[in-house]
Amino acid sequence: QVQLAESGGGLVQAGGSLRLSCAASTSIETIKAMGWYRQAPGKQRELVAAFTGRTTNYAETVKGRFIISRDNAKPTVHLQMNSLKPEDTAVYYCNVRQYGSGGVSNDYWGQGTQVTVTV
Repeated sequence: QVQLAESGGGLVQAGGSLRLSCAASTSIETIKAMGWYRQAPGKQRELVAAFTGRTTNYAETVKGRFIISRDNAKPTVHLQMNSLKPEDTAVYYCNVRQYGSGGVSNDYWGQGTQVTVTV
């Protein structure tokens, strides 16, 4: 079982910045992918940004504004969110996809952290 410790989030005005961090209780060698998803009220959970191996994926809506970075030693991912918009308001969840047996991966989620952007 992988534990994810999230930090960051909060309330900010439009145009402001926030930084999210997530530390995983496993070694980097067991991780297939790690990143952030978000879920706004009444909407499905969606990918924000994530590492899969050496590849980085961003949602189109955050490209150029959000930057994901990582520290493999811990392992930890950070999400620097700049030029925030009210539509970025959501609960942000850290995700780790871990290699499993028989080619099946296991997904682990953090408890979620609220990001609220006001006009």
